[in-house]
Amino acid sequence: MEAATIYIVLAALFGVFMAWGIGANDVANAMATSVGSKALTIKQAILVAAVFEFLGAVLAGGEVTSTIRKGIVDIELLAATPELLVYGMLAALLAAGTWLFIASHKGWPVSTTHSIVGAIVGFAAVGIGVDAVQWGKVGLIVMSWVVSPLTAGFIAYLIYQSVLKLILRRDDPLAHAKRYVPIYIFFAAFAITLVTILKGLKHVGFDISLRDSYLLATAIAVVIALIGAVAIQRIKSDPKAEKSQHFYTVERVFGVLMIVTACSMAFAHGSNDVANAIGPLAAVISVAQNGIVTAEAALPLWVLMLGGAGIVIGLATFGIRVISTVGKKITQLTPSRGFAAELAAATTIVIASGTGIPVSTTHTLVGAVLGVGLARGIEAIDLRVVARIFVSWVVTIPAGAFLAIVFFFIFKTILP
Repeated sequence: MEAATIYIVLAALFGVFMAWGIGANDVANAMATSVGSKALTIKQAILVAAVFEFLGAVLAGGEVTSTIRKGIVDIELLAATPELLVYGMLAALLAAGTWLFIASHKGWPVSTTHSIVGAIVGFAAVGIGVDAVQWGKVGLIVMSWVVSPLTAGFIAYLIYQSVLKLILRRDDPLAHAKRYVPIYIFFAAFAITLVTILKGLKHVGFDISLRDSYLLATAIAVVIALIGAVAIQRIKSDPKAEKSQHFYTVERVFGVLMIVTACSMAFAHGSNDVANAIGPLAAVISVAQNGIVTAEAALPLWVLMLGGAGIVIGLATFGIRVISTVGKKITQLTPSRGFAAELAAATTIVIASGTGIPVSTTHTLVGAVLGVGLARGIEAIDLRVVARIFVSWVVTIPAGAFLAIVFFFIFKTILP
């Protein structure tokens, strides 16, 4: 078997392993609020994630992939030795996948973006030279990791405050929920439809103007909001349940909304985070097929599908551990709180995916959950769990870099 085939087979295997890690860790985050607030059962969450993560990865996953693949390492320095890029990207995939396996086993919600960026920086600094790392690009990505949880937390805080003001603190919360929740459904559906049209359809060959994109997104969001409104009107008050839980029926209305945001969160996540698994994989395929290092590599559809499939399997087999941490241990979630967190996180991810910045879904969602907790006061948050999460975040980049360096030297020694 010739070297090029060996490279592609290894890259595909490691790419699926990395995608599995994303499913086990990051998708678990995306579904955690739905499961933690009891809007979805664990089986339903896996089903929703399977469909929408896969669609997000295949339809809208190409935009961020190019940032991961060509933004972090100065590939001009590898023109004479393309095999070093192959060893490095294989090492990065295996290193990031290994760290995600460890973190998921412990139930730590770490960032898959951190993992792969740390791994690529590690191999580049040791394998090529410290100057090969585009530190400016790395700095921008690191900055986005600080900005994304703050942004999501702030948006979640505002959304939950609006829910309190418009619905939960009113004399007849159910009537107000039936009036305002369709508006929230509209915004959730609009944001996710817009990113699908702007980012996703061009990978499939459709090209729609910006004005038509906004009109189409508005029309689809109105239809989804109307369907949601009909479903909500059918929800009747349950006085018996209301005695034990004051907002029981109102929270059931938000349960309908949580299903919309769970779908949008899964799609947004698939479009953004599949890049972490398939960016390096695409780079290896490009070098193996052409023998040269190029900045732009055509992204075969089967690669996006491979990434999407790996993500779904990871969630189904190992996702429950991280779901438990984010959905149940940081702060007590109800459907209204979970909705505020998910809509804020999805909005932040959609903006980031549109600008090509690889943000961390984990940081975004944990930031949003904290924002919702803070809207109820600092005592509503378990600070010990938050501290453990922050420590696991700090460790992720060095862990990815260290493992990548070890694997890089192994591949350099044994591969043709």
